[in-house]
Amino acid sequence: MELDRRRFATLVAGAALGGSALPLSGWASTPATQPLPADPCHPLPEIAALTKMTDGVAPISEDERKARMAKAQRLMVDNKIGALLLEPGTSMSYFTGMGWGESERPFVAILPAKGELAFVCPGFEEARARERIKFTNDVRVWQEDESPYKVMATLLKDRGISTGKIAVEERVRFFIADGLRLAAPALTLVSGDVISAGCRMFKSPSELALMQKATDITIAALKITFPLLKEGMSQYDVSAIQREAMIKLGGSDPWVLVGLGEASSFPHGTVRPQKLKEGDIVLIDTGCAVEDYQSDITRTTVFGKPSARQTDVWNTEKRAQDAAFAAAKIGATCGSVDDAARKVITDAGFGPGYKVPGLPHRTGHGIGMDGHEWTNFVKGNMTRIQPGMCFSNEPTIAIYGEFGVRLEDCLYITDSGPKFFSPQSESVDKPV
Repeated sequence: MELDRRRFATLVAGAALGGSALPLSGWASTPATQPLPADPCHPLPEIAALTKMTDGVAPISEDERKARMAKAQRLMVDNKIGALLLEPGTSMSYFTGMGWGESERPFVAILPAKGELAFVCPGFEEARARERIKFTNDVRVWQEDESPYKVMATLLKDRGISTGKIAVEERVRFFIADGLRLAAPALTLVSGDVISAGCRMFKSPSELALMQKATDITIAALKITFPLLKEGMSQYDVSAIQREAMIKLGGSDPWVLVGLGEASSFPHGTVRPQKLKEGDIVLIDTGCAVEDYQSDITRTTVFGKPSARQTDVWNTEKRAQDAAFAAAKIGATCGSVDDAARKVITDAGFGPGYKVPGLPHRTGHGIGMDGHEWTNFVKGNMTRIQPGMCFSNEPTIAIYGEFGVRLEDCLYITDSGPKFFSPQSESVDKPV
């Protein structure tokens, strides 16, 4: 996923600053060209003064998870599917609230179309698993010299499923799906997207509230970061400020990708060293999570006075983002949103298509518990926009050898149309 690259950039920033928690002590008096000292007792005063914005946040309730599983079961019945196979990851957490690490030892959840949820677990992990498992007491174990796949097949048979279709969630690893296929050859394994995407693509009010909080934290941190820009800073210096601000404000799993000057033309960054100087474009792509729900925001400005060329490209980008928002109407196709944004950019002399200078990627992606999930604002996507869907809106203009501009805000579809989680940038010199 693209988001993994962004998180990698954040980890690199940590390594560049000594591998600490990036407290940024003594920033104001430390030359930006020198490594930042690591003293958590003396962070930047602007960051030290921040307080958590997450008080009173309500996690997803058990009743909502039960409703999700009930919807999944209805979708299975509608599609003549006997059960859904889940491995540890986002979808298992979404439906069951269960968090667990992946290993070579299969640990799976099986949600039948009719009947009780069940888990298959390594025998020595049973006690630990039962501490965390909710919604069922049916935990089947397998010992180290036994086949977990035969245990899965027996569980399905106990639920009355010996033939027909079993849905496999998209991130179940091949060796697990293949093991079940060999243990139960009368079953047909099919994609579980119709179930997992059919549920996760549509956000509830409680999910939207968590995404809104994550967005509010990210915007608040950006308001701290931009005024602290100084000549000579590296991309890692800038990302460290943004990351620490989000942590202090209560965001979890923060990530930051920074492009300075020419590096801003690379949509997901570059390994080239960067130092901020007068007249440089500054692009910050960033986000965090609240109760596992994500934000994703990009702001672009100029350090110093913007040139006419920078201002013109920035304004074109803003018009493209506006066009995408206007096109995101209920009943419209997701592909038509990409078409609308791309037309603005092409009409301005860029492109066409994915050609650079221009927009080298899709206009937006779905977002929720994963930073990138179903479905996308991309050419040819005939999925119809419906209430509850959430997307990023980020039609980058990349000009290799010069700079890039990306404005990214996420939106959700209400009964009356799209609504942004965050206020858009006003102008090139007012990023937030």
